[in-house]
Amino acid sequence: MSVHSFKMPDLGEGTVAAEIVAWHVKPGDEVIEGQTIAEVSTDKAVVEIPAPVTGRVRALAGEPGNSIPVGAELISFDTAGANAAPAPVERPAPALMPSAASGPVDPQPAPVRTPIPSRDNPPASPARVMTSPATRRRAREAGVDLKAVHGSGPGGRIKREDLDAVLSAPQAADVEEIRIIGVRRVIAQRMSEAKRTIPHFSYVEEVDVTELEALRMHQSAPGAVKLTLLPFVIAALVQVLREFPQCNAHYDAAKETLRRFRHVHVGIATQTPDGLKVPVVRDAEKRSLADLAAEIRRVAEAARSNKATPTMLSGSTITVTSLGKLGGIASTPILNAPEVAIIGLNRMVARPVVRSGVIAIRQMMNLSSSFDHRFVDGFVAAAMIQALKGRLEYPATIFLPS
Repeated sequence: MSVHSFKMPDLGEGTVAAEIVAWHVKPGDEVIEGQTIAEVSTDKAVVEIPAPVTGRVRALAGEPGNSIPVGAELISFDTAGANAAPAPVERPAPALMPSAASGPVDPQPAPVRTPIPSRDNPPASPARVMTSPATRRRAREAGVDLKAVHGSGPGGRIKREDLDAVLSAPQAADVEEIRIIGVRRVIAQRMSEAKRTIPHFSYVEEVDVTELEALRMHQSAPGAVKLTLLPFVIAALVQVLREFPQCNAHYDAAKETLRRFRHVHVGIATQTPDGLKVPVVRDAEKRSLADLAAEIRRVAEAARSNKATPTMLSGSTITVTSLGKLGGIASTPILNAPEVAIIGLNRMVARPVVRSGVIAIRQMMNLSSSFDHRFVDGFVAAAMIQALKGRLEYPATIFLPS
């Protein structure tokens, strides 16, 4: 019998560990080379791990939610005599490490849990409990064993409020516990870190997009690439960032430096079944309107179908987020660190506004933006959004040379 130990592979992008999302095999299963054995998550994407050999699974190192360092054993196989009866093996202690956001954790003994008395968990006691006839009747009608209720009255007598506490407490069948692992845990960690460490400055401005919407409808002719407002906004944003390069930047906390970029790689905040992902439209400044629309659709679909590569989910220099028809009146988007700016599109609505002293029905939409106030002053942030507003309200300027 030959034992093959398979280590957690290097998944690129500086990954030092990956979290187990799901196992597709268990000890004793026979697998063939190339068969998917596990899904693991980095801070960029969920990756399927194929079996490196044909054989029988000997042991798994870790469970869903555990983080395994690159180079540590992930799974072991018996690669000889795969059809023989499996030899009893002890499952090795998993080579685990805490997630990046949790910090080092010292091993602690498992806590002993004392069951909470409830109607589903009555303790055995032959003694008759002390309580009033009315409380006894209520307990009987509710299906509560009074022996399971702690009495706070003299001598352990059960008072009405003691029974009320049991009746109002959620029962096990009423509560669903969901362990936060994989992409959802990464999202939670990154959002918490961004909100905790970055002083956000938020700015909201309304924009009259009547002319822009008319142009969009005109461009969305039958047979042409379907256009949303998003590619128009990105095309305008590319021009604006030439005037405000400090908003197309990353802050490197380790080096305490601000990195400004010549190219504009736009992150597209995308809702997926796994949570919010940010695929990237690269070199937006080089793309036509139709190319922007096609690329936005391509990367967003890859993210939703879990086909986006780690490269597709990294490297953005500024992020645009939109809730579409659910966009509401205003929002306060959280920065996609290490970026220093994020632009949010809210819902477009038709409403009466005053133009040149006359009330008219116009298509109005709010832009909600957030900036890293350490590096983008409030005046600069407001000026940038005003410049973006000007291009969106007069969309012909989007297509004029800067």
